[in-house]
Amino acid sequence: MSHPSSPEPGVERRWWPRALLALGAVLVALTFGITTASVESSLGPHEARYDVTTDDTVTVDLGPLGTLQIDSPLPLTLGVRVIVQEIPASVTELDQSRTLAALSGDLQSYLQFFSGPQATVQDVARALAVEALERAGLALAVLLGGWFLARFLIGGTRRAELHAHVRPHLRSAVVGATVVALTATVVTSSLGRRDRPSVSQPASAVFDGTPLEGARVTGRLGGVIDTYGGQVVAELRKNEEFYAGANASLESAWDDRRDSSPTDGPTPSGSPSGPDEESLLTVVVVSDLHCNVGMAPLIRTLVERSGADLVLDAGDTTINGTSVEQYCVTTFARAVPAGVELVTSPGNHDSRETSRNYARAGATVLDGEVVEVDGLRILGDSDANETRVGAGGTAQAGTESSSDVADRLADVACDDSDGVDLLLIHTPAVGQAALDGGCVPAQISGHLHRRYGPERVARGVRFVSSSTAGATLGQPTVGPLNGVAELTVLRWNPDTRRFLDYQLVQVRPDTTVSVTSRLRWPATPVVPAQPGGGSTPSPV
Repeated sequence: MSHPSSPEPGVERRWWPRALLALGAVLVALTFGITTASVESSLGPHEARYDVTTDDTVTVDLGPLGTLQIDSPLPLTLGVRVIVQEIPASVTELDQSRTLAALSGDLQSYLQFFSGPQATVQDVARALAVEALERAGLALAVLLGGWFLARFLIGGTRRAELHAHVRPHLRSAVVGATVVALTATVVTSSLGRRDRPSVSQPASAVFDGTPLEGARVTGRLGGVIDTYGGQVVAELRKNEEFYAGANASLESAWDDRRDSSPTDGPTPSGSPSGPDEESLLTVVVVSDLHCNVGMAPLIRTLVERSGADLVLDAGDTTINGTSVEQYCVTTFARAVPAGVELVTSPGNHDSRETSRNYARAGATVLDGEVVEVDGLRILGDSDANETRVGAGGTAQAGTESSSDVADRLADVACDDSDGVDLLLIHTPAVGQAALDGGCVPAQISGHLHRRYGPERVARGVRFVSSSTAGATLGQPTVGPLNGVAELTVLRWNPDTRRFLDYQLVQVRPDTTVSVTSRLRWPATPVVPAQPGGGSTPSPV
């Protein structure tokens, strides 16, 4: 006689149907989530919708104009269909050309994207992965809910009768149901008529030697590509060659300067040897990048060559703060090597949306609170104004004016018991109140597209960085440089909590690069606060 608590014979083997059903439910949920994932993002200057398909093809759909198709790099026959939508009004205001026929006059807009497509691909891939997991979780919850609801509605007695009836065929029933469910999920998720690529379309020769080599173009788009695509590809190659040459010049110039560059001026210290070199914090400053993603490799090179611990972006990372400029901030954020911090103070050409995207890509976006990086305490905030080219110029972005922000930041700096070492703010004049109060020993800004200082101002030192995009009045900030692009390397002494020296890196339109010797950072003046402080460059 068996013990009352002992399981019936064979019960110990009944775990596998439930395990297989659970596995099947997870696979069905994942399949559904992956094959139905869809996100809104950008493609160059266009808004676009990205849908996962199962046709092993990446298809860029431009509606009546036709499609561009390339073999998908994704596994398991997964592909993507990109529905290209309109160019946002905030972008078309920059240039009144509104059709693909006007592509010959709009090369810069597309060159921005093709100069850094990896950022868009990575952003879309991450967004699709998140969307797929959310959909899979929802599908799994529905399946589990349906399972328990069915058990409740059927009742225990009826479940026992059904179990006894299907038990001899349980294995094949469970396996068959799982296979059918998986197949049905895949088929119904994505394999529509429009998702099946045409295999008869020949590849376009325009893309030979580019990442799009082998792409097939259908419809009227083929004529547009044949007419204007060569111009885009030629400009892209010109752009790549320019920045590859500039990057090689930077590597050579930095290495030459490093081998023969003493610090300009006497060694500051109480000892003959000066500060311990290994204890210094090395900082790279960039500003007013204005979507010139061609400079991203040079930023990485300078950070790596200088051994920088921190990158400071003094704002205006984008041109118009639009959603389609996400790839710009993503490209710059990913140019910073792993383990190096990136801190930014958004400018008047940035926006809340692009700042959120920058933060999502890894940047620390200043918001009025003190941020500490390796002992360096940094304060800053977004610019009080926003500039929208073609949409009314510059206006106040929120409830605070520039003077309001200046007073608030001065109060935060003066009230901070641990002290603020650096004020990073896009518009130079916004730091005046903090400098007047002697609450920050140093300020770094951008905005003016010209370098000022470092110079003593009131009771601190101000440095205004020039444009790292080589921005000049009336000229685009993408493509080969139209003006001199500048980056700056600073060294900060954690013992004195003061900057020690700086080096200017200038990249010229002929791809040559110069690196100065280490120049002495001015000592913080010890003078009483005076109305008006020192000279302040006028903001633009």
